[in-house]
Amino acid sequence: MHKNLAPRLIPALIAIAFSGGASASGFQLLEQNASGLGNSYAGSAAVAENASTIFYNPAGMTQLKGLQVSGGLTAIHTSYKFSDQGSSVGVLQNSGNGGDGGGWGYLPNAYISWEATKDLYLGLGIGAPFGLKTEYNNPWQGGAQSLKFDIKTVNINPSIAWRANEFVSIGAGINYQKASAEYERQVSVSTATRAATKMTLDLDDDAWGWNVGVLFNIAPSTKVGLSYRSAVKYDLTGDIKFDGPVAQNPLLGGAVTNRAAKATLKLPDTWILSATHVLNDRFELLGDISWTGWSSIPKVDVINAQTTGVGAVSGNVAQTLDTDFRDTWRVAAGANYRYTDALKFKFGVAYDQTPVQGASTRLVSLPDNNRIWLSFGTQWKPTKDSALDLGIAHLFVKDSKIDNDQSAAGRGRVTGTFADSAWIFGLQYSAAF
Repeated sequence: MHKNLAPRLIPALIAIAFSGGASASGFQLLEQNASGLGNSYAGSAAVAENASTIFYNPAGMTQLKGLQVSGGLTAIHTSYKFSDQGSSVGVLQNSGNGGDGGGWGYLPNAYISWEATKDLYLGLGIGAPFGLKTEYNNPWQGGAQSLKFDIKTVNINPSIAWRANEFVSIGAGINYQKASAEYERQVSVSTATRAATKMTLDLDDDAWGWNVGVLFNIAPSTKVGLSYRSAVKYDLTGDIKFDGPVAQNPLLGGAVTNRAAKATLKLPDTWILSATHVLNDRFELLGDISWTGWSSIPKVDVINAQTTGVGAVSGNVAQTLDTDFRDTWRVAAGANYRYTDALKFKFGVAYDQTPVQGASTRLVSLPDNNRIWLSFGTQWKPTKDSALDLGIAHLFVKDSKIDNDQSAAGRGRVTGTFADSAWIFGLQYSAAF
């Protein structure tokens, strides 16, 4: 049965849409496996318990024997509920709090690792390191700033690892990454009638990045891992389309007509330092500290790229998303309890900073704030060479104050508080051959 599983696993997961509500800070997705979910991803760059180590630290492949595959699915449910505290909606005069801007997202992953020789290992990973979706009722008080924001990524990560000696292993990979973004908001087309049209921005691009890692076997019971993933720069292209009344709007650079558009986006780099320590034949401790370079996104300028026809306003800025992101830190701690040889229980807690610096730069499309993770998971080994992991986590997110004033651009001032939270559920199957 195992021999039939490997060639089917990866193509099946590629066919699933790679998207999800952001669970880590900003719109980062830590859920590149479900086996680490029960530990809040503590020890992610050191644990190397299955082929998903390819994402967190490719050097961990040297801890895996033979041919190993791992695949899983994570379901993320986010909630963003807005309470108004004096918003000024401008000429559109919208009302309503937008309902719950969160919802369900689904994130698959797939990995394969191969022991080519005693000291050389090859691998391939497929996942989605960034993703976000917020969607509000139309109309609502913040509709001129955002109705829908949906970011998807797919990352394909060929990797190699080398065991230098019994204490040190190193690994590296290249990353082919594809990103797409969809952004919807209301646009005023007439101050006299307060008529509005829906603007939809669709952009996509593919780009390349790289990652490296090192794993230290300090002692038979202790491992330390350090890994780095590079930033990935996109030159996104696509179009702006309008659905509704058509008129002149100088804030959009001319006539409200469909047109080409472009934007530059640099997704952040990350560092992870992890450790695992086996206390005895029952208990294992895990720890993690990571850094994400979110300051790579100080703002995003959406540029009109139409060069011919009606609305030929190439080079004009259609809209700027003033993110003003800062770099962030995340710390996590976890523990495993081996109940029997076949059954293990996992526990985890983490603190995760937001890249949002304050209420004035918090976007309704990303009402993010600091959060605390509490996680639990189980691992069942039906055979010596296979494992099934189940995990669940709840994210306690600090209420997010917002006072985003875009009145000068005709998008009103959104003032209030978002009550945010998230649940994460994960399933992972791993097998060795």
